Amino acid sequence: MKKHPKPTDIKLHQKSRILELSFDDGTTYNLPAEYLRVYSPSAEVRGHAPGEEVLQVGKENVNIEGIQPVGTYAIVLQFDDGHDTGIYSWEWLKKLGEEQEQLWADYLKRLEEAGHKRNPKPTIN
Repeated sequence: MKKHPKPTDIKLHQKSRILELSFDDGTTYNLPAEYLRVYSPSAEVRGHAPGEEVLQVGKENVNIEGIQPVGTYAIVLQFDDGHDTGIYSWEWLKKLGEEQEQLWADYLKRLEEAGHKRNPKPTIN
């Protein structure tokens, strides 16, 4: 039986817009705020059923303003575009880390198919 992942450290790097997550299995992921925003587990983004997902556009420069714990199983990320309704379970965050390359490629493909171009501002470190 697979044990549930638990983070051992969560660091928000606001200048680079990265959420760094370390898990109890020794893995660490650096997840960009844009990536976390477009893969928010909220109904606003994911819909209420398969096929109802809403493509998020114009999120290139979004940042995380705050992190709120939800019990011992999740966090809510508060983004500077006002979005704060997604509950990011440890399982969801682990999946986003493990599948980051594929999920990001899927997102870029969906943007392109919808005729949208990303226009990120350069990050100042």
